Amino acid sequence: MSFPEISRIRQLDTHRLIPSKYSENGDSVLVRIADDDDHLQSIFDLDHATNDRLLAENDLLPGIGVDELVFSVPSYRIINAAFTHAHPLGSRFNGPDRGAWYAGFALETSHAEVAWHKSLELAEIDWQNESVTYDDYLADFGGEYHDIREADDFMDCLTPDSYVASQGLAERLLEDGSSGVIYPSVRHPGGVCLACFRPALVGNVRKSARYRFTWTGKPEPEIELEESYI
Repeated sequence: MSFPEISRIRQLDTHRLIPSKYSENGDSVLVRIADDDDHLQSIFDLDHATNDRLLAENDLLPGIGVDELVFSVPSYRIINAAFTHAHPLGSRFNGPDRGAWYAGFALETSHAEVAWHKSLELAEIDWQNESVTYDDYLADFGGEYHDIREADDFMDCLTPDSYVASQGLAERLLEDGSSGVIYPSVRHPGGVCLACFRPALVGNVRKSARYRFTWTGKPEPEIELEESYI
């Protein structure tokens, strides 16, 4: 089976939005349920025993080996978490056993992607009012990536409500040593996204800003800048 064409890119300042509760240097939500320091340590020990990132960093996760993870670079925990905390059903270009670093070339694209997925999650639990903050992590990418932006043969990978074809392609590409996939955003017309398969290729990660998404009974949230870090 054929693969998409390869494009050489140099893309700086791509955007990945992560819920602030998972951000670095933030207070753990576990603190809120601990009665005292001893109780808190017991909770952390239990959490660590089932934390996929920590399991992977000790070479105990089947989907990705410790030799692929990154250490001693800024935001290395954030990078590793993207590859070790996969959604139970997978995402567009990854299965449930191994994640990927997803990013939008433009901030508006990442906003649209996050808003769509969170809106769907809220609809599934019939909850129409919510306020959540997300931290925008910038990252730089360079090198060769498989590109389906103008590949008619791979349009089934952009089906709005199915990841079957795209996950199948990603599995083949990963086995073949691919760096990742560049693809048109399904949620933001005209936007471009990247799914990077390799932790070591996620460069110069830094937190740039915090945004608040607020839903008030409509699928489209209000988005406002809450804090800028750079």
